[in-house]
Amino acid sequence: MGDPSGIGPEIALSAWLSRASLDLPPFYLLGDPGLLADRAKRLGLKLSIAVVEPHQCAAIFATSLPVVALDATYRDTPGVPHTANATGIVQSIDRAVADVFGDRAAAIVTLPIAKKVLYDAGFIFPGHTEYLGELASRQVGRPIRPVMMLAGPDLRAVPVTIHIPLAEVPKALTSELIVETGRIVAQDMRERFGFDRARLAVSGLNPHAGENGAIGAEDEAVVRPAVARLRAEGIDAVGPLPADTMFHAAARAGYDAALCMYHDQALIPAKALAFDDTVNVTLGLPFVRTSPDHGTAFDIAGKGIARPDSFVAALRLAAELGARRSLRA
Repeated sequence: MGDPSGIGPEIALSAWLSRASLDLPPFYLLGDPGLLADRAKRLGLKLSIAVVEPHQCAAIFATSLPVVALDATYRDTPGVPHTANATGIVQSIDRAVADVFGDRAAAIVTLPIAKKVLYDAGFIFPGHTEYLGELASRQVGRPIRPVMMLAGPDLRAVPVTIHIPLAEVPKALTSELIVETGRIVAQDMRERFGFDRARLAVSGLNPHAGENGAIGAEDEAVVRPAVARLRAEGIDAVGPLPADTMFHAAARAGYDAALCMYHDQALIPAKALAFDDTVNVTLGLPFVRTSPDHGTAFDIAGKGIARPDSFVAALRLAAELGARRSLRA
């Protein structure tokens, strides 16, 4: 249910209320059933909430919103985040991972969290994605590197570096990082999305992809060798390509996923093309994880105006990917 002070609870409630018209796959929420009931009352929503175990979800989904209750308690103050909720937020992530590894769930759909709330409570991971990677690594006994993909109807975009300041990107970007990311994307495009051999378009870091070294050295020294290595491994990759010409319709027709060098280079075109329908998908994990592509939206939490579109898209994609691909060891 994400951060309970954000819009996560209400978009989940709204989605369930439209379950029939939207033809949603069955899902259950991990969290506080009392908070959800109070939030529904605050918003004037009439619904039945059933406290269940995961195996009971499908049977009651048509008549009641299934909620698996956690031990943690939450402060219910829409729009006002509290570090007191951090324990419950982390507990819900832990339980979700335990449920997919225990075959009690086919996929995880996470609702938005506020990183500062967790940081103030001592959380040491940059965000959801990195923590899920750590939990998965513990389960399988080997290091796992999660990769973020923004998947929409017209574009799949992957940032190679993610939540770091722009000034730090050139230092963090290495050929090995690009190659590792490209391998994960190529594998999951095949195993999860059903592509025999996905076409990867790799952006340059600098304007005009560096113009052969005239505008920065990184594209020739770092990006181009990485693309060559990917191609040598049999991955259909091209680049470095100028980012300013990669995302119009004719260009997008030439590839299946774009590898971008930093966060906004990937997320701006993805959200500009389909803000309400784009889904955050984590590649590289041994289970399916999707998420809406927006944040907690504290400014509108509790007002009943948040739209569930991206959450609905995340549910549908999770069901599709979960059906296509069983849990990977």
